[in-house]
Amino acid sequence: MENIMMLNSNVEVPHFIKYMGSKKKIINFVVEAINEVNTSGPVCDLFAGSSVLSGVLRNQTNMISNDIQAYSAVLAKAYLTNYNWNSHPSLIQDIISSASKKANKFLKTFPKLQFDYEREFTVEEFVSLEEGQQQLIHHDFSLFDYHLFVKNYSGTYWSYNQCVWIDAFRATAEEYRETPFYNAILASLMFAMSYNSQSTGHYAQYRDATNQSSMEDILIYRRKEITPYFVRKMEELRETLGENRYSFDTHSLDYRDCLDLLPKNTVVYADPPYAFVHYSRFYHAIETLVRYDYPDVRHKGRYRNDRHQSPFCIKTQVHNAFHELFCKISNRDANLVLSYSNTGMIDLDDLIALANSTLGKRYKIEVNTIDYVHSTMGRRDDKSRNVQEALITARRL
Repeated sequence: MENIMMLNSNVEVPHFIKYMGSKKKIINFVVEAINEVNTSGPVCDLFAGSSVLSGVLRNQTNMISNDIQAYSAVLAKAYLTNYNWNSHPSLIQDIISSASKKANKFLKTFPKLQFDYEREFTVEEFVSLEEGQQQLIHHDFSLFDYHLFVKNYSGTYWSYNQCVWIDAFRATAEEYRETPFYNAILASLMFAMSYNSQSTGHYAQYRDATNQSSMEDILIYRRKEITPYFVRKMEELRETLGENRYSFDTHSLDYRDCLDLLPKNTVVYADPPYAFVHYSRFYHAIETLVRYDYPDVRHKGRYRNDRHQSPFCIKTQVHNAFHELFCKISNRDANLVLSYSNTGMIDLDDLIALANSTLGKRYKIEVNTIDYVHSTMGRRDDKSRNVQEALITARRL
């Protein structure tokens, strides 16, 4: 341990999306555990999610970030890229100029699609305005290559006008695909989408105006604009993210496939889902933003029809999922830090027993716990809940 540099958790990390189960509040606890089993090899964030660990550890160690959802890789790259902002001094202004031309051309092409939120409404008038936009899913916008959000999401999480700008910024991002700034642009757009969305912070379902109070709350978000939020985040990234001297890889793989690729001597941080709800239900919209593949969307939430189903969220599969995780950790001679909750799909005592029986005498296994408040992102019955977070460390002997 004397020759291994201790990783620092006291790092200001730009915030991109509202993420259920984010470890930001207990990141000190997590990094402390990683230091306990650090090997001087790379750190792999196996279920990266919002990729906050990459943000904390950038420019401190070689990173491998993995999550089966494509948006996670974008966030990781936004954090980990080695930036030279001086190479593009007018970058933000150029992006705004390009997106503005695209949005204005789109709006002028469809002059009859006017949805004005800057007036007084009865609830009935407001609902009619929203429903009119939701019907645009049947409209033909094929004159424009980038119309996915206008067609699929107008009048849902965002207004028609907001969707026009989301598509315009997404089209503009492609102009920077071969530059270091591509993922920063997409991540900043995710931020703008998150804080313009009238949902509770995720995209499981948008809200309906059922009375005056709910209508007025939704109107707060309908009257926001994408551009100022995008600019704010890009400016923050320019101020906070510069050089990164360390290497990094990102993957969008099943956790088992990622583990098979890891170099020996890796420290794996594993934060799998705890509950029966699949994360793909909450973040399908930003997955679609990244993939931009015009998926078939269904149900009120406009979900993709190919959402990932995690075995860690399925009671009959979770035991075997952890067994495979532990076996592959052992096969790669990796060290492990595993986050889990006392509210998870498998009992903590059973999980610890499984770790011991699978990893055997080659590993020293320790457990530390911390109490914290877990956000459920606006769930009606319990917007937050007190949970006990366990960190199970497994270090090769």
